[in-house]
Amino acid sequence: MAKYKSKINKIRTFALSLIFIGFIVMYFGILFRNKPIVMTIFMLFGMIFILASTGVYFWIGMLSTKTVQVVCPNCGKTTKILGRVDMCMYCNEPLTLDQKLEGKEFDENYNRKKHDK
Repeated sequence: MAKYKSKINKIRTFALSLIFIGFIVMYFGILFRNKPIVMTIFMLFGMIFILASTGVYFWIGMLSTKTVQVVCPNCGKTTKILGRVDMCMYCNEPLTLDQKLEGKEFDENYNRKKHDK
């Protein structure tokens, strides 16, 4: 069985990785101190990664305000559900609000519109 994570946590991890990628690109640009144009290009690319991360954090923050909050039956903590199925942010318990999916094996494909047809 594959290891699943909460969708919100996946997106936050992606945004954090964009920050680190941006810093790595900028540090790589320091190697070209003797060539200011190349160094500037690396610095700009690094800044673009960091700005993209800011956009992703803003987007997931706005999306997070529209989620449904439920109490996880396994750990008892309040967690958020995005889509028809999601995982608990704390204990990775499969969660759903769709009564047709209760008792079925967890599958992220239930969130796709193609799966309904």
